[in-house]
Amino acid sequence: MSRLHLENVGVAFGGVAALTGVTITVPPAEIRGIIGPNGAGKTTLLNVICGLSRPQTGTITLDGKRIDRLKPSAIARRGLRRTFQTSRLFGGLTVLENMVTGLHAETRAGLLACALRTSAARAEEAEAIERARRALDFVGATAMAERPARDLSFGQQRIVEIARALVCEPHTLLLDEPAVGLSLNRLLELDRLLRRIRDERGMTLVLIEHVIRLVMEVSDRMTVLSSGRVIAEGTPSAVRADPQVIEAYLGTAGHA
Repeated sequence: MSRLHLENVGVAFGGVAALTGVTITVPPAEIRGIIGPNGAGKTTLLNVICGLSRPQTGTITLDGKRIDRLKPSAIARRGLRRTFQTSRLFGGLTVLENMVTGLHAETRAGLLACALRTSAARAEEAEAIERARRALDFVGATAMAERPARDLSFGQQRIVEIARALVCEPHTLLLDEPAVGLSLNRLLELDRLLRRIRDERGMTLVLIEHVIRLVMEVSDRMTVLSSGRVIAEGTPSAVRADPQVIEAYLGTAGHA
């Protein structure tokens, strides 16, 4: 059974096609790399999966159940989370406080209970903090917990963004260019982290990335988009040798 399946998905904005006839199947516990030139439709693909945009054609299923007409919050509750190209951290909050905000959709205590600091609200808060600390420990960011998010380097923010997505313990994680702007050492750390998320947590990862070195090394399989269409799919070695991919993307990237 597939974890995530897109069937003949089409998206258009103002009559301009962003995705056309996209069919992709991602099984559980796989890292799926998505590459393509600028304007290929990669971010649109993530947006329709997580519910920020709706496809005009086709269907999207998560664990066999349709999600393409659900709100983002409902899709998140089904076990899917994502990160974005730019940081969504709250600069004035500490890293730990940012982590706890990732759990707000799962809180059960009402607003009044939180305001009155009832025993139920305090217990829920303590549980959220503990889960946040575990997620920070998993990504190796425990030492950052009490630091204001605004004081983090760009690379540190990327890691904390991933930790905040993990705090809700999803089974599927969408990553939009997590390696952008990272140093070589940070790239190696990210490579190891993504493999650990797959291997130790059994999670499915869908990864959009322009850093070809990273995506080729970490992906189990890859999908290549060009002008909103899938032009190739397969193992990294097969994709690397595909003439269409070389012409549409890798060839030009290799000469950049």
